[in-house]
Amino acid sequence: MKIFVRERRRSDKGEKKPRFRVVGVQGGDLKIYAKRIRRVELTEIAEHVGAEVVYLTRDGQGAEGEKK
Repeated sequence: MKIFVRERRRSDKGEKKPRFRVVGVQGGDLKIYAKRIRRVELTEIAEHVGAEVVYLTRDGQGAEGEKK
């Protein structure tokens, strides 16, 4: 089983808000109801269900720098 996540665009390290957004889950019977999740919570869930966490890369552009 794999859990695909990416960093939120408006989140910085040290900020006390969840930094990751779950994009999708492959295999198994897992449903995640949170829109945003902390790394600690993510790794704990992955350990319990035997999943691998896949961190997707960001393009580095926010809302101001969207491609047209």
